[in-house]
Parts: sequence; C-alpha cells; structure tokens
Amino acid sequence: MNEAFDITETLDVKGASCPMPVVKTKNAIDNLAEGSVLEVLATDSGSMSDIEGWAEGTTGVELLEQVEDGNVYKHYVEKTA
Repeated sequence: MNEAFDITETLDVKGASCPMPVVKTKNAIDNLAEGSVLEVLATDSGSMSDIEGWAEGTTGVELLEQVEDGNVYKHYVEKTA
C-alpha cells in the first residue's frame, strides 16, 4: 500500500452493506476540512465499485487508493474542496 498521504480520520463501516458505506463516507467527508484524508474500512465487497463511482461523480473529493486486505476493503478519500 502506498501511504504517501496522512490519514486524518478513519471510518469503520465493517458489517454495513450497500448503500450505507457510501452514505456514511459522504457524511464523514462533509465534516472534514479541505485536504483531509478519510480512511474507510468496509467488509462489503460492493464498496469497491460503490465508493469509486461515488467519488468519480462527486465534486470536491478524490479517491486516492483502494486496497483489499483479506476480507476488509480499505478506501482512501481526500476532500479537495
């Protein structure tokens, strides 16, 4: 994993299924300052495509990286605006 960024906050949504990982990610990123990086920990395999699609369609966020670590999916989202 490339951790060339500093994680500001970690959001644990393990056990939650679609659409909750995306909903909770959006709520958490809304409360962070510009330049903050949110680490999202999920167990729903669908979160890989769901969070990617949400980030691509959302102004003000950038998906930095996604990592599959066993049965935990880690997403790193930066608030850019």
